[in-house]
Amino acid sequence: MAIAPLIWWALVTPSDLARSESTPPYLDLHVHVAGLGYGQSGIFLSEDLLDSYKARYYFNAFGVSREQLQREGDRIVIERLSLMIEESREVAAAVVLALDGVVDEHGAMDWNRTQIYVPNEFLARELPEYPNLHFGASIHPNRRDAIDRLHQVADQGAVLIKWLPNIMQIEPSDPRNREFYATMRDLDLPLLSHTGMERAFMSADNALGDPRKLELPLSMGVTVIAAHLASTGSINGESQFERLVDMFGEFPNLYADVSSLTQVNKIGYLKEALRRPQVPERLLYGSDWPLQNFPVVSPFYHLGTISMADAKRVERTANAWDRDVYLKRAMGVDESIFRRAEQILNLPFRNTQRSRNQVQEKP
Repeated sequence: MAIAPLIWWALVTPSDLARSESTPPYLDLHVHVAGLGYGQSGIFLSEDLLDSYKARYYFNAFGVSREQLQREGDRIVIERLSLMIEESREVAAAVVLALDGVVDEHGAMDWNRTQIYVPNEFLARELPEYPNLHFGASIHPNRRDAIDRLHQVADQGAVLIKWLPNIMQIEPSDPRNREFYATMRDLDLPLLSHTGMERAFMSADNALGDPRKLELPLSMGVTVIAAHLASTGSINGESQFERLVDMFGEFPNLYADVSSLTQVNKIGYLKEALRRPQVPERLLYGSDWPLQNFPVVSPFYHLGTISMADAKRVERTANAWDRDVYLKRAMGVDESIFRRAEQILNLPFRNTQRSRNQVQEKP
């Protein structure tokens, strides 16, 4: 009979999901933006993607309409993003990610195969106005001037390079990328690369999301962050998640983020990762904004891992970043994971350099 009160208590009493006031809020290292090309942003979405329900959910998350984008320019998305993070109790800053397009082996942009293009130039121009937003650049290694672009984005304050090989058509294991990786290493630019299957776009070559394809940059000393922990998908019958887990013992410069791991199609991966040796100490916090606003994410999908009381607490939370943090904390993500991204990206040093550059640029 004594068990019944305990069950009732678990159902109706939420855990303390909020961050302690004595600790600073967190960095989200995985945030996406897009637009429609207005305001000279240079952003491109393919017609198929633009006409899909995914685009509607995407812009709804930012609270903007196509008419607003046309009237005020795509920069309004950056402004809305900054304000939403400013309103968060748990998250104080985010890395905003550019996305390069498909570039063929001759170094030419292939617009027919490009589904999304968010240029570095747009983010480098807009983000300095917002102290809570950091620049995550994206450069396809096939570009003729890829090395020059690495130096350029480093000078502009980029904190990492973002790849989505499955849709950018990047072969990470290509030995022709060696100079690119060496330059990234020398510039202290980590690589945040999608791993596992990709379902947020209209089509994808999911073989390119194999985490084992990242062995070349890892062996050359590049800090690599495997986005989404290689959740979902398999290669030759082997889970991509298991392929990644095996790599943690081989490469001390390998990390993974926990972005998108609350989605219904990824149930179980985060719980499994947290119980594996070596894995929790390599995990970093990321949200994959704005995907946490899609119907594939709900705290009620995780009943059994979290209590009904915690699920209701998460559901009642207004701010999207606070919801994401509370849900992941309820699922077992600890303080060290939420805190680690800032350390890996060396943001205290980069922020000092950023402040100095801004002072030097003032007339």
